[in-house]
Amino acid sequence: MMAESQPVGATSQWGTEGLAEMETAAQQSDPHTGKPDETPVPESGPSCLTTKELQQNLRAVKQRNRSVRLLFEIPSSRIIEQVFSKYVVYQIVVIRSGSYDCRRVSIERRYSDFANFHQKLLEEFNEELEEIILPRKLLTGNFSADSISERRLALQDYLAKLYAVRCVRYSRVFPEFFTEQEQRRAYSLLRAGQFKLALELLQTILELQEKLAPWQSPVLLVPTLSALAVCHRDLEQPEEAFTAAQKALPPVRRYGLKCYRAPLLELTVDLGYQLGRPVSQLQEELTVFRDAERGLVSSRSLKELVVQEFI
Repeated sequence: MMAESQPVGATSQWGTEGLAEMETAAQQSDPHTGKPDETPVPESGPSCLTTKELQQNLRAVKQRNRSVRLLFEIPSSRIIEQVFSKYVVYQIVVIRSGSYDCRRVSIERRYSDFANFHQKLLEEFNEELEEIILPRKLLTGNFSADSISERRLALQDYLAKLYAVRCVRYSRVFPEFFTEQEQRRAYSLLRAGQFKLALELLQTILELQEKLAPWQSPVLLVPTLSALAVCHRDLEQPEEAFTAAQKALPPVRRYGLKCYRAPLLELTVDLGYQLGRPVSQLQEELTVFRDAERGLVSSRSLKELVVQEFI
């Protein structure tokens, strides 16, 4: 089911202890320069919301205020035998508590993936992880049923202990462990024009990122949503493409992700016309943004931007 993957380095690091506080300050700031994103956005506010929308917003706030935790289960494992290698992969299921979570999203990782993950964490949080030990690598008997079962439970306990460390769960390294391998495969499929297979992987990635979202910056979702929009459009699914692009726009505006803003707006406007949606505000926003950033931002399409990820 899962071919062996080579370890890959983290693409970037985010703030850890101060992330929760930084997010508030970054609401109107460019994440790279710290300067406010001054590009005008068509006005909207409570007066524009219907009673139903206000009630939905209130429910969403209450939902966010619930105590949400992540739970990790490793319910199974399997042995993979290849011509020159043999190893065990462990199925990891990520569950959000605090609300009914019916989506069982799972990934597979081998012991070497855990070892690489632990090493990256130690490079940033050596003192904080003094008491958290990665289960040792077995030199003999590591394919016996008892050894695999013992290792499976130990790795499950290891993930729970890591999650309990605040700086770890707020770090960028933490979600990368759960999504980076799948992201690389998905973007490779997308570049090869295999949009249906890429879409399936991207949907799994998005679900994992949404489970991890309370401890991460919302910009984490932007590349995935953009890639989903591209896949849906190439598969002639304009409604789904429009929804994905619209979902990506708020964090793009809020955090000043200028490289994504014009391509997302352009795609959304084109799809809106195709679907018969009102897009005059989006068209105005696109025109204002292009005038303000003329010569400063690349004119690449969203697809051209997306295919450059994870090369």
